[in-house]
Amino acid sequence: MIALVGAAGRSGAALARALAGAGMPFVPVVRDAAKWAAIGLPGAARVADLRDAAALRQALAGAERVVSTAHARWTPALLAAAEPGASFVLMGSTRRFSRWPDAHGDGVRAGEAAFLASGRRGVMLHPTMIYGAEGEDNVRRLAALLARLPAAPLPGGGRALVQPIHQGDVTCALLAALRHDWAGAEAIVIAGPAAMPYRDFLRAVAAAAGLRAPPVLPVPALPLRLLAPLARLIPGLPRIGADEIRRLTEDKAFDIGPMRRILGVEPIPLGRGLALIFAAPQTSV
Repeated sequence: MIALVGAAGRSGAALARALAGAGMPFVPVVRDAAKWAAIGLPGAARVADLRDAAALRQALAGAERVVSTAHARWTPALLAAAEPGASFVLMGSTRRFSRWPDAHGDGVRAGEAAFLASGRRGVMLHPTMIYGAEGEDNVRRLAALLARLPAAPLPGGGRALVQPIHQGDVTCALLAALRHDWAGAEAIVIAGPAAMPYRDFLRAVAAAAGLRAPPVLPVPALPLRLLAPLARLIPGLPRIGADEIRRLTEDKAFDIGPMRRILGVEPIPLGRGLALIFAAPQTSV
């Protein structure tokens, strides 16, 4: 039996639909049964808060494979609650490689360390920025912002590299990881096929949305970080934290050889992924 922890979240729901389509039985494990019911897939959910050890142990009872799209900080709780012989497919994040410490990245690093030292079988997948999830409008909101800006102020002129991955490829990687026979605990980065400067990512989003990309205005990171709190006071501007601006100054480029070789997943190019987003009708979150 497969237990899917976080089945009502964006990546979890996408995986749930893929499992159902592939005829792979699973038990959804969620915190909110009503949210799972709203997804419209068959199957009764097991309800458990990841902070409740007893409830989580009951929810994972009988599961031979545990796949979790919850934050990697919950890895120790999942390891403790699962059956002794269960294998794992866990979601991490490439934030674990950031040189800037924060709670999110620290939680991923701690979760990965716990998993690799656990003696369990399975894998933790570290995705880069995910785009194209159902109900996720981050790319559309970025396009709407680009349509309004006379120029795009970016630290360092947007030269830092990004390598976003489409939600469909994340789902394919999770499915492949569930089917793989893991000899021990591993960690694998999953990302798009090629890294690009962030300014080129902005231009690609603008082109996919049928917009003229605003010129890039190079701005030092420090002033942007100081001004970031003011963005919430201006209607229509996205909220962006000082830490997010700081991360725009570091390269996020990764070798996806293990993703291709072990999981057999070839990610789609960014242009094709963006075309899928803007061809689809907009949905509300």
